[in-house]
Amino acid sequence: MRVAAARTEAQALRDEQLTGVAENGSLPEVPSVYFSATGHHVSNRSGFLDYWRQHGQLLVLGYPVTEEIVENGRVVQYFERARLEYHPELAGTPWQVQLGLLVNELAAHMIQPPVADPLQPGVRYFLETGHTLSGIFLNYWERHGGLPLFGYPVSEQLEEGDYIVQYFERARLEYHPEHAGTFYEVLVGDMGRQAAQTRGLPMMPVPQLAGAPEWTTVLWARRIEVNLSTQWLTAYEGNLPVFNAPVATGKDGFNTPTGSFAIYDKLTIQDMKGTAGGETWYVPNVRWVMYIYGGVALHGTYWHDAFGTGIRMSHGCINLRESDAQRLYEWTSIGTPVLVYY
Repeated sequence: MRVAAARTEAQALRDEQLTGVAENGSLPEVPSVYFSATGHHVSNRSGFLDYWRQHGQLLVLGYPVTEEIVENGRVVQYFERARLEYHPELAGTPWQVQLGLLVNELAAHMIQPPVADPLQPGVRYFLETGHTLSGIFLNYWERHGGLPLFGYPVSEQLEEGDYIVQYFERARLEYHPEHAGTFYEVLVGDMGRQAAQTRGLPMMPVPQLAGAPEWTTVLWARRIEVNLSTQWLTAYEGNLPVFNAPVATGKDGFNTPTGSFAIYDKLTIQDMKGTAGGETWYVPNVRWVMYIYGGVALHGTYWHDAFGTGIRMSHGCINLRESDAQRLYEWTSIGTPVLVYY
């Protein structure tokens, strides 16, 4: 019912807009990357490729489902979970690429009337739309782009089919209890694909351009840097930072070693124990373990939440939130370089 309603509204919008493939000569030539999973390219001539790489890639934005096209005189591209828009008037600023207001456009019937501020701890109230954000959705929203990526909440949490969801100006967040405790516990709904389908946009695969490499997880050289002074980790593809996370490292007497290392072993779960410096410890079920030097590892941490605070908690390891550790675990491979420094 919801999709049918969106189709009617979207078709009316499409009848009013000028839509076409972005002409090759209208933007600077930049090499493209081809995604064989959907048969479409993403390039940097509008900044879409770097934006995609820096804002969650497949997990947040999904695969491209169209080529770059022109809608209402603006270059855009549809992905499974979003529409990227090029704003040349903001070129060179963080706002050059923005996500389209898909919920406002295609699911206006899901926008709810404002509610009163509940004045409760852990609940964030947005005067702009009169809606709240809390719990796991607040955590996801804050850590994966916030206002620029998702927009303001335009509904409260609600049941939709088998899931709890919440609508934002640019996206729908979905809670998946079957993935509880993992990076996939909250997923972004596929409103980009829905919008492209309901608007009848060209989604069929296109031939791979000559010279366009096929996207793979190892297309760009990957490395990790850990800054012990700021207690911050940054992951790079080439020279582009694509992921960052707060950490907690070795306390005095158990200082995390500095230097150039590489991941030499990976374990999804492990009991950790040891005796050193007059201390003995045993920690069961440590998840997403990536060893870089002797017994020093990057790993998920469930027993404290002091990441990025400057409070160093470990016996030399690099502690991460479990969701951040899982994301890093899936992003890395044996041999991924790790630089640790002050």
